[in-house]
Amino acid sequence: MASAPNILIVSQKGPLAYQALIFAASLRAHAPGFQGALVVAEPVPEFAWTGVDTRLPDKVRGALTELGATIVPFEARHFGQSYPNGNKIEALRILPADQPFVFFDTDTLITGPLDTVKFDFKRPAASMNRSGTWPQPPLYGPGYGDIWRSLYDRFGLEFESSLDLTQPDEHWERYLYFNAGWFFGADPAVFADRFLNWAIAVRDDPGEALACQTLDPWLDQVLLPLVIHSLKGGRPPRSLNGLDGDISCHYRSLSLLYARESDAVLDALESAVAAPAVRRVLRDWEPARQTIYQNRGRKKIRPLFETDMPPREQGIRQRLKAAGWWLV
Repeated sequence: MASAPNILIVSQKGPLAYQALIFAASLRAHAPGFQGALVVAEPVPEFAWTGVDTRLPDKVRGALTELGATIVPFEARHFGQSYPNGNKIEALRILPADQPFVFFDTDTLITGPLDTVKFDFKRPAASMNRSGTWPQPPLYGPGYGDIWRSLYDRFGLEFESSLDLTQPDEHWERYLYFNAGWFFGADPAVFADRFLNWAIAVRDDPGEALACQTLDPWLDQVLLPLVIHSLKGGRPPRSLNGLDGDISCHYRSLSLLYARESDAVLDALESAVAAPAVRRVLRDWEPARQTIYQNRGRKKIRPLFETDMPPREQGIRQRLKAAGWWLV
């Protein structure tokens, strides 16, 4: 990397607290050469989070600090409990301006040397580990092209160069669309201002082309391609293949991790959280206690999928729930 970026994750009381601990432990275990800062953004229980205790448990806070993380509070004034995914948009503002950053969803496991990833911070990008979740064009239109073009036109962006012309017209992959599980850029201040202002604008006034579209929980993923395109970024190059590959795993839940990820990912998880200081805290979280420390992830969940893996995540979730192993 040209310079070590600041890493940003968001955490608060509840599952995100323990997922943050897993992230920090895995970063230190599997990317010991990484020299950047790990910033854990914690929403204060005010403004858009009024009435919700968002504060990290003391034991988690202490364990994160011991792992080298810096916990920084931030004010969520626009989304909060009405749209928790908006935390990632508002939290970007706590990072130092003009310093490169990488955002990760907290339910991510670092499995390899992150310091070897060749980020080009002048050309932002985001995760392509996505499916065609948005938009869902109505039967009589508008179609994919008209919906996406309306957003580019709204914010004064050139549309044609965002297209993947190897994909057919009106196929969802033709249009720039990311999973917001990771993304990066050169200046979090510029990125955050654009992301926040445009997200608020679309939330408050979707416009005619989006009248039939659902923006919850997709709003952040709708605006992320526009922000990245406006900053001269786009689809990630091959140099980033380790993300969502050998370097990181966006597992979403420990149940899903044990159901579908490789043995190498399981080994990376279990070795990262084996240290007594991490184990003492993480055992307070029921999903971790059962799947990792009581070994039920390997003994109970893994066998459910050894011979037949559903092609879609929904099918995996349904089987886990039916067997009583959907743990959150």
